Amino acid sequence: MQNTLRPAGPARPSAAEANEAIRHLVETGVDGEWPSQAYEFLLEEWTAASRAEFAAAQ
Repeated sequence: MQNTLRPAGPARPSAAEANEAIRHLVETGVDGEWPSQAYEFLLEEWTAASRAEFAAAQ
């Protein structure tokens, strides 16, 4: 079982905020290395936020 990181604060980022963080990570890559753990974390944040926003819109 894999543990995932969760934000320290009570609220998760919105889907737009998570998407912007992913975009920033991709655009500012360091020395050609791919930060896969950070990308996976942000992708999970975006997925959770997208689902929550979709459910709230129903």
